[in-house]
Amino acid sequence: MKQALIDPRVNVYKYDKTLLGKRVCEVVASPFEVADPLFWTACNDDVVADEFYYDTATQQIDPIPQKPPPEPTGEPTVI
Repeated sequence: MKQALIDPRVNVYKYDKTLLGKRVCEVVASPFEVADPLFWTACNDDVVADEFYYDTATQQIDPIPQKPPPEPTGEPTVI
């Protein structure tokens, strides 16, 4: 299991500007000493910095949702 470095000063937002949580700055196998207010928390091996966020309500690390593709218009494509 790896460790994720969390910066509680930096908010992470969903594509529609909804607040998700706090920034995952770095992911490492061996944590090192950091200054307050940064802190480490355990995370899965597949977590990638800046592609995941720390949910302060659940204290879990979740992926940042991607913007869905646009809805088809129903109009045919002209080549």
